[in-house]
Amino acid sequence: MAESCIFCRILSGEIPGQFVYQDEHVAAFRDIHPVAPVHVLVVPREHVESLAKATPGQRDLLGRLLEAAAQVARQEQLADKGYRTVINTGVDSGSEVAHLHVHVLGGRQMQAMG
Repeated sequence: MAESCIFCRILSGEIPGQFVYQDEHVAAFRDIHPVAPVHVLVVPREHVESLAKATPGQRDLLGRLLEAAAQVARQEQLADKGYRTVINTGVDSGSEVAHLHVHVLGGRQMQAMG
């Protein structure tokens, strides 16, 4: 599965990505179809299909993913006014890529969710 995963291919450099953050565990790059002025995807370097497929052994990785999302928000100067983080899981969520990722969205007023 990981061989055909577009995010794995971006992480390997096979497909170019506009990276805004990288460390040994996670990377963040701009979404090619942004829905907000700032729309960055934060992904683990390890292929994890979804939040539902994450294992207890990946607890530290999940924490690093959220830490990196907060770092991206600070870098993109979203922290003071606010931003949204979204993790879509499964087909009904609208997820298009089967690789765990956090959307960091900001730069405009977001609509309330329900």
